[in-house]
Amino acid sequence: MRIALVAESFLPHVNGVTHSLLRVLDHLETRGDEALVIAPEAKDSAGPDRYGIATVHRMPAVSCPGYDDVRVTLPATTRIGRLLEDWQPDVVHLASPFLLGWSGVKAAERLAIPSVAVYQTDVPSYAERYKVSWGEAPMWRRVLDIHDRATLTLAPSTAAIDQLASRGVKRLRLWPRGVDAERFHPDHRDPDLRRAWAPHGEVIVGYAGRLAPEKRVEDLARLSALPGVRVVVIGEGPSRARLEALMPDAAFTGFLDGHHLARALASLDVFVHCGELETFCQAIQEAHASGVPVVAPRRGGPIDLVEDGLTGYLYEPGRTDQMVAMVRELVDDADWRALMSARARVSVLGRTWPSVCEDLITHYADALGGKASTPTHPSRPSPFPRSREAARP
Repeated sequence: MRIALVAESFLPHVNGVTHSLLRVLDHLETRGDEALVIAPEAKDSAGPDRYGIATVHRMPAVSCPGYDDVRVTLPATTRIGRLLEDWQPDVVHLASPFLLGWSGVKAAERLAIPSVAVYQTDVPSYAERYKVSWGEAPMWRRVLDIHDRATLTLAPSTAAIDQLASRGVKRLRLWPRGVDAERFHPDHRDPDLRRAWAPHGEVIVGYAGRLAPEKRVEDLARLSALPGVRVVVIGEGPSRARLEALMPDAAFTGFLDGHHLARALASLDVFVHCGELETFCQAIQEAHASGVPVVAPRRGGPIDLVEDGLTGYLYEPGRTDQMVAMVRELVDDADWRALMSARARVSVLGRTWPSVCEDLITHYADALGGKASTPTHPSRPSPFPRSREAARP
């Protein structure tokens, strides 16, 4: 199979979209498929022109204000159309489509090539967090236009499917994300790192991800006041300076990847994610694989990932008082925290990238074969009893 992947971001910029694409490309290579990546031009032309089996074609782009490493593409329908016409893919994969994806879906439609649009980022809802609420409506029109033209739309969570369906998107399928449970493993817990972070034996409560307004990392400031707690913030982004001023007692690691990220996550005691605009939230899966219970809002992707009262807690959006109380319960009860940690690890063991990517191949085949009906999205089965009381010793 020949797959053209039109990506809103790609290497050297590392984020959830890029990470998913790399795993997809790895899987296509193991299958013997062919791939072409169409992505924004990297800053200072720093991006690779190949990844594995795929040639990377770059589209002209400029830096996004406030995000110097995020590249915004210029209109490119004609140019993408020429690439697709020359390369003749079987399917066009649109990764988190918005600007470049709009050009990509129009080019695919004109050439009658099936397209699979992967909804991954709730871009319109960012407008309010960035104080440009007037932009939410036109952004949604762009998103809906893209998914209306696509042959299939894949959404990462049941909440994302419900969100899109409520706005009239058809031909929806559930396609979650995998996690590398060997790379992210409790065995990577590092006593020396823990002593550096918590020299007095504090319970380590942390976050990992982009430091940006939509992630609400500032909500962690309320945890810094809890006795016996050390807050650790893993990541980089435009909000870092403001967050460091707000939480002077917290440890900020900067951007971590590879083994350094796996070691840091496994060395936490509790993971907290306060963002309310997550369509999935891969960091939660990585924390669970590392044997760390999670506290997150009951909205979006975390609803599918956190078994409330079993592998962590879900609090009502905006209720930081609930978040603080849930973290405090885990901080104060080491035995309960250890049981949740063990359950967290078990909960992700079946979510491998190879199995998730093989499901993607099925979606490609359905788009190619015209099987674009919308099935009822399945619920994710839990390996644990549903009663919180029955689960707690």
